[in-house]
This record gives sequence, structure tokens and C-alpha cells, in this order.
Amino acid sequence: MYRPVLIDNLKKIRYRVRAAALRAGRDPGAVRLVAAVKHAPLASVRELLSSGLVAEVGENRVQDAERRQEELGGLAASVRWRLIGHLQTNKAGKAARIFDAVDSVDSEKIAAALDAALRDSSRILPVLAQVKLAGRATQSGVSPDALPTLLAALKKFSRLRVEGLMGIAPDVEPLEAVRPSFQRLRELRDRHLPGGLLSMGMSRDFEIAVEEGADMLRVGTLIFSQTSPASLEAPE
Repeated sequence: MYRPVLIDNLKKIRYRVRAAALRAGRDPGAVRLVAAVKHAPLASVRELLSSGLVAEVGENRVQDAERRQEELGGLAASVRWRLIGHLQTNKAGKAARIFDAVDSVDSEKIAAALDAALRDSSRILPVLAQVKLAGRATQSGVSPDALPTLLAALKKFSRLRVEGLMGIAPDVEPLEAVRPSFQRLRELRDRHLPGGLLSMGMSRDFEIAVEEGADMLRVGTLIFSQTSPASLEAPE
């Protein structure tokens, strides 16, 4: 038995994604939802995966993903695991083993460590280059000006496949003020990686991200909330 609230939340998020895509003249089916499980209880993650309603999950830390996968057992293999948080060089080897994709590559050093970890494998690891969209010193990512240099460096690593860009919008008010950040990331993608994926938009701002071209959303809080806010309401 699945928690009605969790499944209801997911249903309403997908409704909002569809509405945002249609407003922008986009195909709603082209927008992928990654369930960000950083703060979610294990029981809730288990129920979500058991429902079969998500294909990808995102975890922020290598050690947390490893622990969750062990606790979930065979159920963990039913979804793709994406690393969406900052990666330390000394964790790259383990990350390359337990994640299906790394969405937070922001330096040649990290890329080299991931590539080296796959040296004895035939596997190709999909990665996204993370771009810093906010002025906060604590936010990870390569600066927009340095992105071309990073993308050029990533071509050296044959075991990595660069599939697109990832970015986190600044936490600003009003909410509409995040739109230029998403537009900026889309422009960088169009200029430097035409046809690449755009991973942008989280619980707070995913509708604006969809309107601005997001291919992949990272939503956690709204999925795992134990209440169903009025703002999530969708028609029956």
C-alpha cells in the first residue's frame, strides 16, 4: 500500500509540469522528473520506487546513495541513480561505481578522477557539466565564462559522455526573478553544447524552468511532503 499523499503529490507535480510545457509550446513527454531523495525517509523512497512512477532518482552525497542502495536491495536497480550534489575527488571512484550518471562535474580534476576510475571497465559514464548561476561562494559549478574551457577539457576523457548542463537558480524573490538564470543556462547550452540536456528547476521553481527549456527537473520537497499544499492542486 503506497502513501496516498506521496503518490498524490507526484500526480499533481506532473500535472503542473504538463501545464507549464504546454504554455511554452513544448512536448510534456520530453521533460524528465528526477526524484531528489536527499531529505526523504527510507520508507518513503521505498514506496516511491515500488510504485514504478519514477525512473530516476537523485542523491546529493556518495555515501548516502551507497547506504540507500544497500538498504533498498534489489529495488534500487529499478531506477537510474544520478549524483546531483558536489563531488569530492576522493569520492570519484565510488561515485563511478554506484551512480548511473554524474550531473555535477565542474572541473577537469573531477572528470579525470571519474575517467580513471573506469579505466578497467568498458562502461561509458554520462555526465553533466554544472554551471554556477548564483553569486554565493558556497554554490558549486564552473563559471559561465569558464564553461567553454571545461567542455574542451572533458573531450579528453573517453570514458565520459557529456550530455548537457546542470544549474541551480539563486534563491531570490520574487520567484519570477529566477527566470533570467534559466535563460542564461539555456543560452550557454545552445552556444556551447547544441542539443544537450538542460537539468534545471527544483521544487520551488520547476514550472519556470520548464517554460525556459528544462529537459530534466530535480524535485524532492514537493514529492515527499506529508501534506498536499493547495498550490499543488490539479483537477480530478
